[in-house]
Amino acid sequence: MRVATWNVNSIRARVDRVTDWLERGDVDVLAMQETKCSDDQFPTMPFAALGYEVVHHGLNQWNGVAIASRVGIDDVALGFPGQPSWSDRPGADAAAEARALGATCGGVRVWSLYVPNGRTVDSPHYRYKLEWLAALKDTATSWLTDDPSAPIALVGDWNIAPTDDDVWDVEFYRGSTHVTEPERDAFGAIVDAGFTDVVRPFAPGPAVFTYWDYTQLRFPKNRGMRIDFILGSAALADRVTHAEIVRNERKGKSPSDHAPVLVDLAD
Repeated sequence: MRVATWNVNSIRARVDRVTDWLERGDVDVLAMQETKCSDDQFPTMPFAALGYEVVHHGLNQWNGVAIASRVGIDDVALGFPGQPSWSDRPGADAAAEARALGATCGGVRVWSLYVPNGRTVDSPHYRYKLEWLAALKDTATSWLTDDPSAPIALVGDWNIAPTDDDVWDVEFYRGSTHVTEPERDAFGAIVDAGFTDVVRPFAPGPAVFTYWDYTQLRFPKNRGMRIDFILGSAALADRVTHAEIVRNERKGKSPSDHAPVLVDLAD
């Protein structure tokens, strides 16, 4: 089974690119992030025409996560237990954002995750990001406590570069989000809880990235970051036979600023 993740940066703008790659890439399950649409705006039909079921969690033109599967979708969960809430509007009640979507696909529990950006280190959004990651760690730990043999994939845009090798220039990002010690510690805590970066052994760094900003020729100069990950429980990691970052999908007309990341699982 082939499982992939892709921050599509607006599914309505890129549905043709995404469905074309699904066919060419022979992908069984695709987790998507930053769909930037509400549920009723998601372009389901092009996926259905290829034999994919789709579940989507989107509340407005921001955030949004989805899972497309041709091996079944069961036990759908919108958000994870304990997920923190957020509001950008003064006086408005905080609510859980559309940043996490879980489903069982072909016997694998897949979570499409769009971790908060954090914005700046002195922003309340940065504290929200750390709280969000801590809550995810606690909940994911409980899943493995309940069933240590569960095949679980935590996939998506983590908005964290866990090591210096995961950015094109350490000094360029000094003092910015994505590379701070608290963020890296939060990512490491999820790894320590029993979830392995199953892609890295097949795509060793440095200078191997998943995201490149649209500006200043960052992509052709390979000035990027590795912030999209597939973290697998032990039961899932043991089944991995291949993984890759599909860099070529960042090329061409109107690409997302992220590349897909995929993993192949033995039966």
